[in-house]
Amino acid sequence: MAEIIDGKIVAAEVVEGVKKSAAALAAHGVKPGLAVVIVGEDPASQVYVANKSRTAKECGFLSVQHTLAADTSEADVVALVEALNVDPSIHGILVQLPLPGHIDAGKIIQTIAPDKDVDGFHFINVGKLATGEVDTALVPCTPFGSMLLIERKHGKDLSGLSAVVVGRSNIVGKPMAHLLLAANATVTIAHSRTRDLPALCRTADILVAAVGRPEMVKGDWVKPGATVIDVGINRIPAPEKGEGKSRLVGDVEFASAEKNAGAITPVPGGVGPMTIAMLMANTLVSAHRHAGLEYKGL
Repeated sequence: MAEIIDGKIVAAEVVEGVKKSAAALAAHGVKPGLAVVIVGEDPASQVYVANKSRTAKECGFLSVQHTLAADTSEADVVALVEALNVDPSIHGILVQLPLPGHIDAGKIIQTIAPDKDVDGFHFINVGKLATGEVDTALVPCTPFGSMLLIERKHGKDLSGLSAVVVGRSNIVGKPMAHLLLAANATVTIAHSRTRDLPALCRTADILVAAVGRPEMVKGDWVKPGATVIDVGINRIPAPEKGEGKSRLVGDVEFASAEKNAGAITPVPGGVGPMTIAMLMANTLVSAHRHAGLEYKGL
């Protein structure tokens, strides 16, 4: 049976490291500041934002939350982001997605100063990652966390290993592939239109599933001994729990994949906890850079 990669344990280690580094920064008169902007009252977004704000406070950060009405104009959101860009107490700006339909999310994201873009979505950070400038980029949190889990298993140098990323989103698939490339893996990006996807997946020493389809990747798609990173979070009906009940599953059929894999992340409890931990790490990196101090890394 596969080793279960416990994201909760690794995330807790990251947060503990961030706390220590934030305390050390205080000696230089610097307190990392994270501002979260949420527009509207989407219940899932409210939960995510509350978790982010709570963790930021636990890390000793200045945590600022701006909750705007659903009918707030695009111009007002832009103005708020521009004000945060020039606020010296703020080192990280996160605009919670999704935004209401009348607001252009792309425009808002590109308004965030690249050096405060702790989600890693600004074109400057995307371009740095794509061109191998990983050390100066702010890396998207979910791929960043996934990469840390891979490093815990294989080390930082993935030379000689084959990686397949199933999914080509700008948020996970593409940046994940760039991180793997930067670590010297041989990388293939696959997606729903890839010919004979199961056969391709079976070539992977490292298989990352980020396609957004519940349990799409079957156990017989997994090369014996491979490391499987399941980025998917999907809610499906669970009638066995009672009428109207549901449960969370990943993009990988865990029960069958576990039999072939050498190591695998569960859902929940795998990649998910890493995302908020890496958001804290990115905010810490930004605070160091703004203070002209070197950050030693995780």
